[in-house]
Amino acid sequence: MSQQLLSRALVSINWLAGALRTSQPGPALRVLDASFYYPPIRDGRKEYVEKHIPGALYFDINECKDQTSPYEMMLPSESAFAKYVGNLGINNDTHVIVYDADQVGIYYAARIWWMFKVFGHKKVFVLDGGFRNWEKEGHPVTSEVTKPQPENYKAVLNSSLVKKFEDIQQNLNSKEFQLVDSRSEGRYTGTEPEPGDVKIFPGHIPGSLNLPFTSFLTEEGFEKSPDEIQRLFQDKGIDLEKPLTITCRRGVTACQLALASYILGKEHTAIYDGSWYEWFHRAKPEQRISVWKSEK
Repeated sequence: MSQQLLSRALVSINWLAGALRTSQPGPALRVLDASFYYPPIRDGRKEYVEKHIPGALYFDINECKDQTSPYEMMLPSESAFAKYVGNLGINNDTHVIVYDADQVGIYYAARIWWMFKVFGHKKVFVLDGGFRNWEKEGHPVTSEVTKPQPENYKAVLNSSLVKKFEDIQQNLNSKEFQLVDSRSEGRYTGTEPEPGDVKIFPGHIPGSLNLPFTSFLTEEGFEKSPDEIQRLFQDKGIDLEKPLTITCRRGVTACQLALASYILGKEHTAIYDGSWYEWFHRAKPEQRISVWKSEK
């Protein structure tokens, strides 16, 4: 099976179509629809109910997060993650494939992939091209919702893959790791507003570089080739041999860069889970770099 995988982190649409023809989704193979939209211009769960890849289950990232945190999309506890994915019929040996229906091809699927990695899951992959291209290539869809049998799951957090506010603060002086922001250039510099009804302005953490996550995707919604990914990092002066942490607005698109670096063999790219949203609320004003004007 592994020889048919597209890369260390991706499976192709044809691979998944073939896998579903030869085996029924279940504890051995579980497909997850991670479609989510912010701002909520579309309803990911509603679209899943209307049509999805046969056998796929819906992974609601808004449910599988730290519900007690004042920040936007923080990791759940080990026990909460274990309970959530166990109820999706996933055990520690399950081959998990994640996709979403965003037009860019891969969006929230990368965050779910990273969450599984953070909690120690070995066999988790992203569907390259996503649901957009699954449909485009004429593969079957269904509105039938499968009810899984719960499985036992044990989650063990790899804390080295998660950076906290205090880690980023310390790094301002220590420079122990490279910090890269995956948002658009406008949101990084402060010329483009943050999306949604939030009382934060755009900008970035001092010392962070900017490499938008969309740079890694083709217009058709597929991940670019390893050589192209390598050049994107090199052109920004990012050394993949050195410690690397990614930030964004809420720890979601940052996972795209973790995925890209993983494809190149770097397994320990960390995510600043609170990202700009937490930094904006907790950092000193002089630690928020932005050209944003409050009268905008």
